[in-house]
Amino acid sequence: MVIFSIFFGRVAGISSGDIPYPIFAYTGLLFWQYFSSSLSAASNSLVSNRGIIQKVYFPKVIVPLASTIGHFIDFLFAGAVFIILMIYFHFFPTLLGVLLLIPCLVITFLSFSGLGLLFASINVKYRDVRYVMPFFLQLLIFLTPVIYPTAVLGRYQWLWYLNPMSGVIETMRAGLLGVGTINWTLLASSALLSILFFTFGILYFKKSEKYFTDII
Repeated sequence: MVIFSIFFGRVAGISSGDIPYPIFAYTGLLFWQYFSSSLSAASNSLVSNRGIIQKVYFPKVIVPLASTIGHFIDFLFAGAVFIILMIYFHFFPTLLGVLLLIPCLVITFLSFSGLGLLFASINVKYRDVRYVMPFFLQLLIFLTPVIYPTAVLGRYQWLWYLNPMSGVIETMRAGLLGVGTINWTLLASSALLSILFFTFGILYFKKSEKYFTDII
């Protein structure tokens, strides 16, 4: 948050509207870090636990999903810091924002779980995925409204509808900080995409699961 505030908020002069840039960036980072760290952990989970997978029979879908639990704990601690920032900057959440927190967390969970199951399956066969993933996530953060508002794309704002985290972050900024209005269309698009990602990830994982023990 501090680095982003210095380089993007002050040096680059990116406007965050009526929201001070530090808490603007932190809101995006709060959910982005939960998404990216969980996705990274799920993608590497099968290879990292190959010793157990080779010796014990159990539903292997548990491994990628269980690897993300610790990152939810991190999210809770980061959320406590977010509350302190809200008090410091005199922002108060709307009731609607609080009610939408759970749906937004569900969307985030479905998104990283679906993609995590997909990449975990691919990583079993193509081990270079673990090296590509950090670069993919570094690129994706700039394709997500973490460091700048959605309005920065102008007439190309439709691109945000291709990223499920866009609706989550924008909804939480409007709801938890009580500034602006919620873009329900963007949020609905994020929900639909997260369901599609999760469904495809589960189907691909189940299709590939029978080969895991042989090639892992």
